[in-house]
Amino acid sequence: MHYLQLLSTSFPTIASAATEIINLEAILNLPKGTEHFLADLHGESAAFKHVLKNASGNIRRKVSELFKGDIREAERRELCTLIYYPEEKLELIKASEEDIDDWYHITIHRLVAVCRDVSSKYTRSKVRKSLPEEFAYIIEELLHERTDDIDKAAYVSVIVDSIISTGRADDFIVALCNVIQRLAIDQLHILGDIYDRGSGAHIILDTLRQYHSWDIQWGNHDMLWMGAAAGNNACICNVLRLSLRYANLATLEEGYGINLVPLATFAMDTYGDDPCEEFIPRLLTGNTLDEKTLRLTAQMHKAISVIQFKKEAQIFHRRPEWQMEDRCLLEHIDYQRGTCTIDGVEYDMTSCHFPTIDPQHPNELTPEEHQLMEKLHHSFRVCEKLNKHIKMLLSHGCMYSIFNQNLLFHASCPLNEDGSLKEVELYKGERYSGHELMHNIGMMVRAAFESDTDKELRLFARDYFLYLWCGKDSPLFDKSKMATFERYFLTDKATYKEEKGYYFQLRDNEQVCDRILDAFGVKGDNRHIINGHVPVHASKGENPIKANGKLMVIDGGFSEAYHKETGIAGYTLVYHSRGFQLVQHEPFTSAVDAIQRGIDIKSTTQLVELSAHRMLVADTDKGAELRSQIADLRELLYAYRHGILKEKNKI
Repeated sequence: MHYLQLLSTSFPTIASAATEIINLEAILNLPKGTEHFLADLHGESAAFKHVLKNASGNIRRKVSELFKGDIREAERRELCTLIYYPEEKLELIKASEEDIDDWYHITIHRLVAVCRDVSSKYTRSKVRKSLPEEFAYIIEELLHERTDDIDKAAYVSVIVDSIISTGRADDFIVALCNVIQRLAIDQLHILGDIYDRGSGAHIILDTLRQYHSWDIQWGNHDMLWMGAAAGNNACICNVLRLSLRYANLATLEEGYGINLVPLATFAMDTYGDDPCEEFIPRLLTGNTLDEKTLRLTAQMHKAISVIQFKKEAQIFHRRPEWQMEDRCLLEHIDYQRGTCTIDGVEYDMTSCHFPTIDPQHPNELTPEEHQLMEKLHHSFRVCEKLNKHIKMLLSHGCMYSIFNQNLLFHASCPLNEDGSLKEVELYKGERYSGHELMHNIGMMVRAAFESDTDKELRLFARDYFLYLWCGKDSPLFDKSKMATFERYFLTDKATYKEEKGYYFQLRDNEQVCDRILDAFGVKGDNRHIINGHVPVHASKGENPIKANGKLMVIDGGFSEAYHKETGIAGYTLVYHSRGFQLVQHEPFTSAVDAIQRGIDIKSTTQLVELSAHRMLVADTDKGAELRSQIADLRELLYAYRHGILKEKNKI
């Protein structure tokens, strides 16, 4: 009764409750909205924004279907480019078009046709909410009136004439293109790793801040930045090291205003005579540095790496239950002979120049290093924009999600050798596996940012970001070790190998995937695991679809750093009312090429799974929610009709 009384405030009469039931019943029979899944964006903001604009090629497909045989390929390509980049394309067209009013007439009608097509699976109410306020009435009228209706032809024509004559054609076209982009994707799922390698992670997050509906399953690189924002100094060092490794300081300096002058000054003073050959950055296409800048970057890279190894060792000793003290490798160096002993085996080092390391106390920071870390710590903690972006990740994200019978997580679910779920210790002896592990890790991450968290727990939570980044049983890492030290300093490449956990070894086994899905309570005949993290080597014939279709790995290498390794430039998994399609992207050239030359990302679509019937809203999680609401409303109707509750506002 208490609940029905609350419900009656929204639906005060029999008529209002019945109307809502009719509305919800109708919605259940609409086609399901289109979901897009992306993973491992790694700062590639230009490619990411273009994929959103073209809906992974879906808009181009719709334009081709609508106008094939009616307009030439060049015109279809130009129309697509206009939809993707309306402001920029309009300027080019106006500079070359002789009869701009005629062009406006033709183009507005074509855009309305595209908009009508992409909006067809939504209710009028939902479409109305997507429309810009200044043009909402006009767009709605054009969407629901047609020129082939003799009685309305003049009406529609006058609307378009008036848009042009009042000088509002450009603004109207821009608004209409933005509506098409918005309606082409109903829900965007990002399976982790927005940060690192590419230069535009902050741009991606600014884009998502304006996006209508999205969620994220945190990746290991996201966790690193979250740890840095929470004040974990080892995470701060890792963030800086990775940025310097790729000579990519745009996100740090331009995006977040992190002051790197103290690090540069310290590096020049400390490593001025060191060639730092192991630390020369890996330059991506278009990133050129002069010799002086390259040298300074390498010096900064080494300076922060040495501090990182020290700060990590301090945490590993503070948390012996992690069993990671074997990674405190500065303690195993023979600084006289230039060797390092690992697991009883002595290895030669590439160099052994460590002016800031005291061999008797190798993990202690020098006063200068300590002062530097205090400045860097302060920069990360007070950065307003970084903290806003981390709050976005917290409010839109978690370790895992379940959407429409699909289990989403970034990397892995820790397993034992026999494929059973592995119990992992989290805090003070508490052990969890599967769903409980993921849930409690998510709670631990949030505890690091909550001011009312117990002090001891908050300190542990802050340290735990490092374990999530490189811990053996971390669901975001799941390898035997992170061989960063070995790759920098040891000559024997056999030491670089990182043994993958059992999840990666067994994930092609359908029974193992079913066991994981059961543990997370994912039900249904067409259930799947979807994750990223490990690039799929498409050029070598690796199939992203595994375990007889139960598992889909959609890290196709968005980051340029992976293009040679994967042979492609990322995947988008599209889940629409007809089933699953995997869209394989080739490298994106630039927005300028797209605007001026009409060059789109070349994408190949692979049909992954076709549904036996066209899926409706009724077949989705939203459908289950709506059916529950309908049942509640029927209870409310019963209460009204039997006098248990009285109707309100009844005249």
